[in-house]
Amino acid sequence: MFDNLPTILRVLAEGLPETVSATVGGIALTIVLSFTAGLALLSHSRIVRILTRIYVEGFRGTSEVVQLFWIFFVLPVLIGFQLVPLWAGVLVLGLNHGAYGAEIVRGAVQSVPRAQYEGCIALSLSPAQRMRRVILPQAVVEMLPPFNNLFIQLLKSTAILSFITVPEVTRQGVQVLVPNLGSDIVLIFVLMLLIYLVLSVLLTAVMRLLERLAAAKVGRRPSRTSRTAAKVADPLVGAP
Repeated sequence: MFDNLPTILRVLAEGLPETVSATVGGIALTIVLSFTAGLALLSHSRIVRILTRIYVEGFRGTSEVVQLFWIFFVLPVLIGFQLVPLWAGVLVLGLNHGAYGAEIVRGAVQSVPRAQYEGCIALSLSPAQRMRRVILPQAVVEMLPPFNNLFIQLLKSTAILSFITVPEVTRQGVQVLVPNLGSDIVLIFVLMLLIYLVLSVLLTAVMRLLERLAAAKVGRRPSRTSRTAAKVADPLVGAP
């Protein structure tokens, strides 16, 4: 069963750069769209809120696979321009997950206590200064855990790029390995699962670090769970 293990690992590894590239590009676009749309949902302009809501509900309420086919197959017919498969995938991942991220940003900003807004007004801060210096730093701490989940979902969604010939991990396994090494199909799919699992764990580790840094920046103490874990590791932690 393990005779072909080196070959399987090599072929799957060839798809890693595409999977990682799609994930990183999708996350970058998701962050931009999430903040843009999330703050637009809080705009005083009714037109801005309506247009943003159309985007959010449109991409949240339709199939990600159909969105991918539209951008890769239908859009070139309409505008006469064909996107590179990887970039078409990044665009879909960003647009789709950015719609979900917009609600995360909106909810996090609205969760900041009203007293913080009143304090900003008392200090005569402009609306831009309030948001940049007071509101967003606190809201980001609340955004990071749900963004972690969203980014992991985005990572797993990179598998749909196999439909448009992007040679990422899933396509390498299904289109290259299974037809040639069908007798090792269990091993192939176990290794594919493990690859996504490892990437998810690494992504979570980065997000956990960002959570701690963001919390420290606004002067919040580590969570009780974190302090307990630290005390187990070093009984002197937290001692008077």
